[in-house]
Amino acid sequence: MGLMMMGFIAKAQDDYNVISTAVPSMIIAPDARSAGMGDIGVSTSPDVYSMHWNSAKYAFIEDDFSIGLAYTPWLRKLVPDMNIAYLAAAKRMSPRSTIAASLRYFNLGDINFRGTNNEDLGTYRPNEFAIDVCYSRKLGDYFSAAVAGRFIYSDITQGQGNYTTPAWSVAADVSVYYQRPVNLGNIDGDFSWGVSITNMGSKMSYSNANSRTDFIPTNLRLGPSLKLNIDEFNSLAFAVDFNKLLVPTPDPADSTHAWQDYSMIEGMIKSFYEAPGGFSEKMKEITIGIGAEYWYNNVFAVRAGFFHESKMKGNRRYLTFGAGLRYNVFAIDVSYLVPVNNTATSGTNPLEGTLRFNLAFNINKWGGNTKLERVD
Repeated sequence: MGLMMMGFIAKAQDDYNVISTAVPSMIIAPDARSAGMGDIGVSTSPDVYSMHWNSAKYAFIEDDFSIGLAYTPWLRKLVPDMNIAYLAAAKRMSPRSTIAASLRYFNLGDINFRGTNNEDLGTYRPNEFAIDVCYSRKLGDYFSAAVAGRFIYSDITQGQGNYTTPAWSVAADVSVYYQRPVNLGNIDGDFSWGVSITNMGSKMSYSNANSRTDFIPTNLRLGPSLKLNIDEFNSLAFAVDFNKLLVPTPDPADSTHAWQDYSMIEGMIKSFYEAPGGFSEKMKEITIGIGAEYWYNNVFAVRAGFFHESKMKGNRRYLTFGAGLRYNVFAIDVSYLVPVNNTATSGTNPLEGTLRFNLAFNINKWGGNTKLERVD
């Protein structure tokens, strides 16, 4: 599955060494707001979609109850009916604690399966889904932490082929978030940073005929953000995310595929230092997203961002643009992706024209004061 999702960009050249995992759909940005800012969100202001980025942000969410639905038509240049649906909800329990849950459903579209002799096995609709729950709590006026649990289910073979079976995993997230008001001359603002490690869980197997298992996309994300309240009606925020898969780097020269036998903990540890290309290759495994968000009167927003990945590790590079509208308790966001590089084989990029949409419903009835007072 990892090869199927990443291979459209990673051409078969000697200087490519892409990390492949099971259920790569788990690291696709589900919401339009973050997608419009270069696929970032570890330290941006909290919203109902914080589960994917940093669940510790929920402790600072200002609404008593929020529910959101996001939809992404995915890789429409390759498959016309592939999509990702994402449902999330968050409920404040006290001035310091919030619970949240989400459901991600990845539909791979209608796929015709063929047998070993090219016989028609029928048309099926492979799919994957994940269910998450989390608890987020403030540990001080400016600091919060969260833990989340996740059940992942992947049925990409639909029982076709010898000994194939659906795969599943249980995983956990841990994250922290810091948010503090600041004063920059005559401009008030908020400085934030966040760190999250997501999808720490058991490996997955799509076959009951052998013992081979695949890593799930355990992921480290960290970064800062700064929001400037320019005046009563205008605000501008900037953020940066650094992202790294905590999965062993494959060694093309190792015919035994020894890295596949590491445990989840071994894989996380070795992901920091073990690679065929040494330290320089490890640095290339870090992706960078930068983004900006402008709000007018907390009603209308425009966003832009850029995402960069090393050519050796997948070569995803694209600009993103987005907009948002808030009216009373309702919110709508949309984003658009523009690749800045093409594949060598087709002269185009399958990510071109990727659109994301999301709706949210926010009820702000909590009696406690969740906002922070600014300090000079």
